[in-house]
Amino acid sequence: MAYLNWSDDMNTGIAVIDGQHRRIVDMINELYVAQQKSSREGVAQVIEELVDYTTSHFAFEEAMLEEAGYVFTKAHKRVHDIFIKRVDDYRTRFKQGEDVCDELRSLLGRWLFGHIRNDDQNYVAAVTENLRRLAADKTEDGWLSRAKRRFFRAA
Repeated sequence: MAYLNWSDDMNTGIAVIDGQHRRIVDMINELYVAQQKSSREGVAQVIEELVDYTTSHFAFEEAMLEEAGYVFTKAHKRVHDIFIKRVDDYRTRFKQGEDVCDELRSLLGRWLFGHIRNDDQNYVAAVTENLRRLAADKTEDGWLSRAKRRFFRAA
């Protein structure tokens, strides 16, 4: 049974972003499974993957916002930076032996869903319009292709 379930109101309509958000939800569910199995090693692995993937997602998203000329890019980045700091604090506490799983899962779920439904929805129009323009550039050197390779080598 999943800890978090994706709902359609989470979709931004930007396929690459929605896919990344869904992957983060999957990782939060993997954290729940590892915790249920009492696998400290599994929890550690998921936490590391979550931090790495989320950091890459944020960098990718911020690059899209900058490219689109979104006026609140700096503020959006600050929200991301504060979140990464909070999650990193949980990672540190976990490494020191503290059981942070319940707190971390709660934070991740509440924050992610709230962030997507509010902060991320605010940039959708600007990014969508810019992506329409960029989509015309189908070359391998186009911005979207370069950015996906840069941030998600296997994507």
